[in-house]
Amino acid sequence: MIDILHEIEAAVPALRRYARALTRDLDRADDLVQDCLERAIARRSLFRPKGPVRAWLFTILVNLHRNNLRGARRRGDVVDIESIPEPSVPPPQPGHLALAELDRAIGTLPLEQKEALLLVTLEGLPYAEAATILDIPLGTLMSRLGRARAALRTLTGIPSEPHLRTVK
Repeated sequence: MIDILHEIEAAVPALRRYARALTRDLDRADDLVQDCLERAIARRSLFRPKGPVRAWLFTILVNLHRNNLRGARRRGDVVDIESIPEPSVPPPQPGHLALAELDRAIGTLPLEQKEALLLVTLEGLPYAEAATILDIPLGTLMSRLGRARAALRTLTGIPSEPHLRTVK
């Protein structure tokens, strides 16, 4: 049992990174990771090694996130007044604008595309492991990734092939 606790501890930074990208809110992400860790530790005796502990943890986190979203839909949206920018704030640098645009574009993706994209691109997980975490076939994962990437290209105006970019 001690080994599984060490593996759980080692996965915390990746869980936090993924949760922050999913929720786009530091506090909600930390709550999500905490809930995930509580559930994993409380039920560690139920873990049956079919794969790495990390994949099991990501599965728990994804399921908790989906449950939270279903609950939030019933409660309605809450707007944090602190998140509304002041009109007098100077615009960020161009690099920050591109990152902010990409962040907004990722936020508009359907949940299943966003989950798949973040597991593969942010966490660098192999496709097979990401498909296992999301409990979908590998082909479905590939389709979701393709649709997510196409949507991001459309939303950000970045062509899919570098040689297709027009010079102004």
